[in-house]
Amino acid sequence: MTMPSKTRNDSSGMDSLALSAAAFLLVFATSVFTSSAAESADCKSSSAAGTDWHDCNKRQLMLGGSDLEGANLVNTDFTLTDLRGANLASANLEKATLVRASLAGAKADKANFTRVEAYRGNFSGISAENASFVSAELQRTEFAGARLMGADFEKAELGRANFDKAVLTGTQFPMANLARADLSGAVFEGSIDFSRAFMFLTRIESLDLSAAKGLQQEQIDLACGDAATKLPAGLSAPAKWPCPPDDD
Repeated sequence: MTMPSKTRNDSSGMDSLALSAAAFLLVFATSVFTSSAAESADCKSSSAAGTDWHDCNKRQLMLGGSDLEGANLVNTDFTLTDLRGANLASANLEKATLVRASLAGAKADKANFTRVEAYRGNFSGISAENASFVSAELQRTEFAGARLMGADFEKAELGRANFDKAVLTGTQFPMANLARADLSGAVFEGSIDFSRAFMFLTRIESLDLSAAKGLQQEQIDLACGDAATKLPAGLSAPAKWPCPPDDD
């Protein structure tokens, strides 16, 4: 006669455990939702130093002159956004999307552009001294007149990028893809690091590369220089120089 009572007690205990588990899951889900909402709420905030816009959609906006110094802009989408003259000093833009965005004249010293996607971006006149562009996608990006002293472009994709009158003193391009990039009008003193950079038809006409680091004859044979190009000791100009104009 005691068996039914024990069964009822076990059933009651299981029901209590189930209710407790359900209550815990409800509290946990509420906490996660609240936390997620708090994290995304900053996407609607105005630009300011230290702003947190990570993972936000900031496409096709007029943000010229904005103060975003030290901002968290990780994975932010700035496609076609106007950031001309913005203050991005020390900002973290890792994995941000800057496709066809304009950062012309922006201040981005010590900014982190690691792994950004900036195809056809406009970085002309930007000050990005000691900034990181490691593994960034920068094909056909405009760097004319940019100040890039000490910037790191390791493993960056720079196909057809334009560096006319860009200041490249101490800039690093190890393992970067510089295919058809135009460095011929760049300005620098001292060394630039080209260790294992891919330099297929890279324009280096009239450059003094006598102090360049990492340059090998194989790279020079692929690149496009002229009689005014100065090479490090031990390297020589290939017979194909000068290359024909690149009209594409």
